[in-house]
Amino acid sequence: MRALGEGLANDGRGGGLFKADKPTDTEARINVLALCDAVQSYRDEHGTYVVAGPTPKEVPRGGTPVPFPKEEPFQHIGFEPGEEVRFQYEVVVQESPVGEPEVSCLARGDFDGDGQNSVYRVRLDSNGMTTPVEVEHEGE
Repeated sequence: MRALGEGLANDGRGGGLFKADKPTDTEARINVLALCDAVQSYRDEHGTYVVAGPTPKEVPRGGTPVPFPKEEPFQHIGFEPGEEVRFQYEVVVQESPVGEPEVSCLARGDFDGDGQNSVYRVRLDSNGMTTPVEVEHEGE
């Protein structure tokens, strides 16, 4: 039987977080949905979509976490994925053929470090509804 707290690693920030042996895409799947929720909440309150990122500037490689810089667009919408991330995040706003905004919330990562990125995308429609997470090159 394990002792309480066994299997938790001290992350140096005053708490213990579970550290998986191998990085997973859970961060991207959760954060890309949270990012679109933040974008829609901002639009509901202010009447406009915010373009943000890509942040960090370079796509993290090899599953190694990198600092997530404090950038104004992400702060405005209230998106805070944590001090370190394994993915690059971005909000893209384009006009559809019928003149309505098309919003994509993206997460990019390269777990195996081969230069080919996994891309996680959630689309936000004009009614504020999100699509399921779409994944290209999963596991890259």
